[in-house]
Amino acid sequence: MATKFMLPGQTMLGADALEHSEDAIKSLGKKAFIVTGKVVTKTGTVSILTGYLDRWNIEHTIFNDITGEPTDEMILAGVTAYKDSNCDFIIGIGGGSPLDSAKAIGAMTALDGDISDYMGQELKGKFPPLVLIPTTAGTGSETTKFTVIKDTKKGIKMLLKGDDLLPEIAIIDPEFTVTAPKSITAATGMDALTHAVESYISKKANALTDTYALSAIKRIFQYLPLAYEDGTNLKAREEMAIAAFEAGVCINNASVTIVHGMSRPIGALFHIPHGISNAMIISECLSYVADGCYDRFAAMARVIGAAKEETDEKEASKAFFAELNKLCAKCHIPAIKEYGIKKEDFEAAFDKMASDAMASGSPSNTRKEIGKEDLLNIYSRLF
Repeated sequence: MATKFMLPGQTMLGADALEHSEDAIKSLGKKAFIVTGKVVTKTGTVSILTGYLDRWNIEHTIFNDITGEPTDEMILAGVTAYKDSNCDFIIGIGGGSPLDSAKAIGAMTALDGDISDYMGQELKGKFPPLVLIPTTAGTGSETTKFTVIKDTKKGIKMLLKGDDLLPEIAIIDPEFTVTAPKSITAATGMDALTHAVESYISKKANALTDTYALSAIKRIFQYLPLAYEDGTNLKAREEMAIAAFEAGVCINNASVTIVHGMSRPIGALFHIPHGISNAMIISECLSYVADGCYDRFAAMARVIGAAKEETDEKEASKAFFAELNKLCAKCHIPAIKEYGIKKEDFEAAFDKMASDAMASGSPSNTRKEIGKEDLLNIYSRLF
């Protein structure tokens, strides 16, 4: 069966990527609507971008009201600001939240109704041209047709999608990630690993996504600890930027599975950052479904050097989980209870979380057949 494989329109990757994007950005319009957050603005990264835009005679308006993970209310405010600004294209710069917000704002400038009306539908339309510039190595939002926005009324994180959400230009400069603190480096790096592993064990995986996934997994196991220990290690930052891109391409084309399905409700209800909620549950979720594809877990173990070619698949899978747990420990990933969540509050949310996870469709991509009871079982193990 033929495989559809989607990428950003063009990607600039490496040192001085932004500087070399002048002609590409100029071709999109005359006035840029910059979507970002106050933290990114404070680090000076946004002023680097506006400095180039000024030099290139491109006008700009800054919308830096993305605080934390994006909500429908933030998107509505962004759409209003865009319509008032006379801008003709959008630049998202920052971590996953500003990038996801830039996609959603662009879509809702062209679509009717509320963004929550589009849960479960394809977002289609003639959206403003989009440039995405990540300042973290992890979410892969710059490579995907997905955006995750919180519905504040229903208390759920909506996974919204559409090919028209892909950016015209993705600009990936590892130097922009150097300012990321340890906690963000860990959270986003583990998010990238989750993307790569989940796409590899997804029913929707194909030969191209498998190639990208194994490459990303190998890079992350080698370079995330180095980037975490020393944020100024440019080699580690570059390798993690490449891995995040590879992993983003993977989920764009093979989707995610049980980990993302189960972590989104935890993040929505208990306000845990997305990358951390993934990392908290990745080992428990994946070990539960490993018997559905020991061959795939064995292949991942071999690519990171945890098992030999002749090692039995089940034994190799165990070696993969041993290395995964070591990586989580090196990055100081907290357990659920260490995050200050009360056991009784967590247990009270089991049914809603399991229902919301199943409704997202992600757990159904897992190669092992999974139902709501399985999710309830896994949630109960997390404490």
